Amino acid sequence: MAIDTTRRRYLWLTLGLLLQLFAVGGRWDISLAAWGFQIFLIRFLRTGGAGHGLPLVGLVGTVGELWWAWQLAVPMTWPAAAGAFVLALAAVVPYAVDRLLYPRLGWLGRLLAFPAALTTVAFLVGSYNPFGTAYGLLAVTQHDNLALLQVLSVAGPYPITFLIGLVATAANQLWEHGGVRPAVAVAALVAAILVGGQASLAFASSAPTVRVAGINPAKATLEQAERLLGTSPVDLEAVSRVDPAAVRAASAVLTDQLFADTRQAARSGAKIVFWSENAARVRSADEPGFLAGAAALARQEGIYLSVAANVLLPSAPYGRDETVLFGPDGATLWTYQKRHPIPGLEPYVPGEGAAPVVDTPYGRLSNVICYDADFPAMMHIPADIVLVPGGDWPEIGYLHTKMASLRAMENGYALVRQDFNGSSQAFDRQGRVLSWQDTVPGDNQPWLVDVPTRGSTTLYRLTGDVFAWLCVALTLGVIGFAVWRRQASTAPSTAWVSDRSGRITCAPASRKADSS
Repeated sequence: MAIDTTRRRYLWLTLGLLLQLFAVGGRWDISLAAWGFQIFLIRFLRTGGAGHGLPLVGLVGTVGELWWAWQLAVPMTWPAAAGAFVLALAAVVPYAVDRLLYPRLGWLGRLLAFPAALTTVAFLVGSYNPFGTAYGLLAVTQHDNLALLQVLSVAGPYPITFLIGLVATAANQLWEHGGVRPAVAVAALVAAILVGGQASLAFASSAPTVRVAGINPAKATLEQAERLLGTSPVDLEAVSRVDPAAVRAASAVLTDQLFADTRQAARSGAKIVFWSENAARVRSADEPGFLAGAAALARQEGIYLSVAANVLLPSAPYGRDETVLFGPDGATLWTYQKRHPIPGLEPYVPGEGAAPVVDTPYGRLSNVICYDADFPAMMHIPADIVLVPGGDWPEIGYLHTKMASLRAMENGYALVRQDFNGSSQAFDRQGRVLSWQDTVPGDNQPWLVDVPTRGSTTLYRLTGDVFAWLCVALTLGVIGFAVWRRQASTAPSTAWVSDRSGRITCAPASRKADSS
């Protein structure tokens, strides 16, 4: 009998591991897997000791992270390895809260402790680590379920985490005690969210559109620039040692193609044109001339032009990742520097300040760069259209594009992500895909998409992460209650008694019996 029980426990652990592999925010996610793997991991822990169970659940989480990194071809630099270790430790916390506290909690505490702790960890990790929400945000596993994801406009991405955790604990209550009422209540809550989301999609109002164009450097152009440099344009330290004349010639090859494609897009009806991340490579000494040429182009074509450039510096960090927007009159409307360079991969100095917002005849226009969109808090932008120039490799571009779609739903704006070497996509404020372009082949023509010019003000944009902070408070409250309950149950029974002089003192209950 003991052997059968042990086998069942490890079956639950194995099922949890296998389902988790398809719920990590990778290329092969299955939406339902994210709702199932935690059910089995909780079952495994609740049916055995915490001392050996929690390390095994931590091992499951580590395997999931390594699987995520492998399928997205993430370079395992030391910051990435350290981040994976910290995330693996953090991922165990919600399971530890559930396993250690659930015997001392009532049915409601057992139902809420795990989802609250799960949401707390996801929120704190996503908000206060340099990798943002790149790994561990369960909402991204549901990217195909737009009806469910409409709740993001109310409270951000974290209610999805809470709901998935709530389903896990409700399923375990049903499994353990036949707790039908909690399971029915949770099912009704999920159904109500789905119905409300579907209604939001069905009755969404339309808006006028503007044609936006995305521009990439071509593969052949990059190869020509590399031949002129004698090294890869991506190796900024090596480029810093190349003769300035050769750097200037390589830069001109890229700039000429980008300017030509910009003209083509403008003459195809685009009123807003923007380039993918680091599309141009310009020496800092030559930057004023490059920007003057871009301003003249915007003025000649009567467009809003956002150029993206890697400004080459003569010494470390050897590059500055920035965008500059020019208006139809050639005036500079913003200069923005990437706020969140990827740790260990992009040695740029981070930019400062909020994302820029500019009023145009086509609504309020804004911009962040690539990895910035993995940080929900900085994306609370009062805009109608947000431009996101990206520069990925094919595998990671899949994740970043899905992540960017969440930001559109959370904040009520259209979002256009022009991605070099990945997948360019445009989303409306409900997260629906307006258009996409596969840029991996490297020979793409300018990408044109008609984008709504009017967004909406969402509750989440106004209130921020109130829901997540409530989960933090609930987690601390549940832990405090369980600790208090344990102390109360183990403390000796006491009573107030009086001695012969009439003085009242607190004494064990046995003394009360003696004094009577």
